[in-house]
Amino acid sequence: MTGSRFRYSRWDGSQVGFELDAHDILGEIADDLMYHGDPNAALRRLMQEGFTDRNGERIQGLRELMEQLRQERAERLENHSLGGVYDDIAEQLAEVIETERGALADRHTLAEMQLGDPDASESAKRNAELADTTATEKEMALDLLPPDLAGQVRSLQNYDFDSAEAQQRFEDLVDQLRQELVNQQFSQMAGAMEDMTPEDMSRMKDMMAELNHMLEQRANGEEPDFDGFMERFGDFFPENPQNLDELLETMAQRMAAMQAMMNSMTPEQRQQLMELSNQLMEDMDLNFEASRLGQNLQQMFPQMNWGQQYDFSGYDPLGMADASQMLAELGQLDQLEQFLQSPSSPAALAEVDMEQVRRLLGDDAARSLERVSELNKMLEDAGLVRTKEGQLELTPRGLRRLGQQALGDLFSKLDPSTIGKHDTSRSGVGHERNYLTKPYEFGDNFQLHIGETVRNAIRRTGGGTPVRLHPDDFEIEQTEKQVRSSTVLMLDLSLSMPMRDNFLPAKKVAMALHSLISSQFPRDFLGLVSFSETARVLQPQELPEVSWDFVYGTNMHHGFSLARKMLAAETGTKQIIMITDGEPTAHLEPDGHPFFSYPPAQITIEHTMAEVMRCTKAGITINTFMLEPDAGLRRFIERITELNQGRAFYTTPETLGDYVLVDFIEHKRKLLQGRGR
Repeated sequence: MTGSRFRYSRWDGSQVGFELDAHDILGEIADDLMYHGDPNAALRRLMQEGFTDRNGERIQGLRELMEQLRQERAERLENHSLGGVYDDIAEQLAEVIETERGALADRHTLAEMQLGDPDASESAKRNAELADTTATEKEMALDLLPPDLAGQVRSLQNYDFDSAEAQQRFEDLVDQLRQELVNQQFSQMAGAMEDMTPEDMSRMKDMMAELNHMLEQRANGEEPDFDGFMERFGDFFPENPQNLDELLETMAQRMAAMQAMMNSMTPEQRQQLMELSNQLMEDMDLNFEASRLGQNLQQMFPQMNWGQQYDFSGYDPLGMADASQMLAELGQLDQLEQFLQSPSSPAALAEVDMEQVRRLLGDDAARSLERVSELNKMLEDAGLVRTKEGQLELTPRGLRRLGQQALGDLFSKLDPSTIGKHDTSRSGVGHERNYLTKPYEFGDNFQLHIGETVRNAIRRTGGGTPVRLHPDDFEIEQTEKQVRSSTVLMLDLSLSMPMRDNFLPAKKVAMALHSLISSQFPRDFLGLVSFSETARVLQPQELPEVSWDFVYGTNMHHGFSLARKMLAAETGTKQIIMITDGEPTAHLEPDGHPFFSYPPAQITIEHTMAEVMRCTKAGITINTFMLEPDAGLRRFIERITELNQGRAFYTTPETLGDYVLVDFIEHKRKLLQGRGR
């Protein structure tokens, strides 16, 4: 394949480039990535669907390109006909015969004039009669020409032309057909040798025999002498292949195209063209070597689809040369379609011959493929993904960026008046510096600001050394009052979540909440617990790959138990945020095995409420966000709220993020206002 091509020009302010960076790409696949948790699958889907860059330029996905490819193929088939391959040869032969008949008619006329001339000698009249008879015999020979092309060519090769013009036109036609047939079968080999002589044809036979020998050597594990071969026969190959594989692939494509043309003809057309080929090439013994080469290439390149045939239904007849080019293009379109049906990743598209795509589908298609092929590299270069055991995975930087993306998406929908950071007018002891100072007062934490304290002493004493400090000089740092809180997010991953389209909004909230706490409240604790038939603790780095469980069961009992144990080791205010769309239908038995029942069994309700009571005694507030709850879930959550004194929110997938983020921030604000000094 050819490498990527780049065109450079002087900047005039009008040019636009690929206005999409790695963060934009991650944004394009964010929802897909959060839903399925697989960067490889997300990029494959983006590769299939395409996208639009910041310039508004559409980057076509493989589906669009495949549709364009099929339209290109259909247009060629609907507009053209292969009848021209046969008709063109037949028409030229008819013109040769007509020219010859014209010359014979002239001979009849001349003979009649001589025979009717009273002054003509007996010898002249006998010659005239002989000429007239010869012309009649030749006309009969022309009348008796076989109906098939090969038979006509064979007969005319043995025919004694009366017309020098007709003979020359026939010889030119035979040379042209021989050249075209060689070109058809052997790619560009004859292209460098226009007007091939019999000696050239003989060399071609020798070249093909040696090429077949090289293929047999390779099949036997030997190393063919490709360089020596090119020294002897390189003039047959103007495209200058660098190795035997390049040469063979080019030849296989052309021979497969020739075979496709034969397959696509009517039986009559195919038979006539095959016989014509045999007639024109048998005297040079090329058929045997060509047949060997075709068999060898079919074994080496079975993917060339040697049995392919096309249904041409148009009215524009193609001559042999045009048909050859058309069939070669159709073969390239088929190969491109096969490749685009199953690339493993965008990076695999780098194997496509972009120049061929540009020639077949145009500049826009080639540019789109080039852009799509760069997606993996852009993400890796930006440090958002990395390759591990042949697969892409998010890096910690990518995880943070994905969380920021989710957070930004949710915040963008909120009314700015309902949100805000944890600012407070009160100041106190904490770890966040605000770079303000104040005179020390009795009872203040003694966080002395050395610079301001020394400056106060110098201003008081007027300078000089040593600088002697006095308590009135002391200046301390003010810090924002920070209140630590500990939160565990309980995320329902039961099968009902994706079935009701609740999974992605819930997971996006988890990613956003993790990003919010880690970036804005770094001293806070956030734990993650997923629950379905059983519950388990999640690590933040697992979030992108978390998916729903293909089991039934909503085990709040186990989830509350794990959350309570996690919060027992933490300080500050403690809360559980639970996102769910179903009643508790499972609990853990004393032996550690899950028990499932739907509708919910009374024993499951009792185990769950007992765990709620333990959380309440431990000072843990439970806030529940219900996604499209039914009456049963509402009643159960009302019991939890009554017992725990937490809050319950009835929400939808569209508003879940709004509720959770606003509630969390308001919770932080109230803590700050209640704990300020």
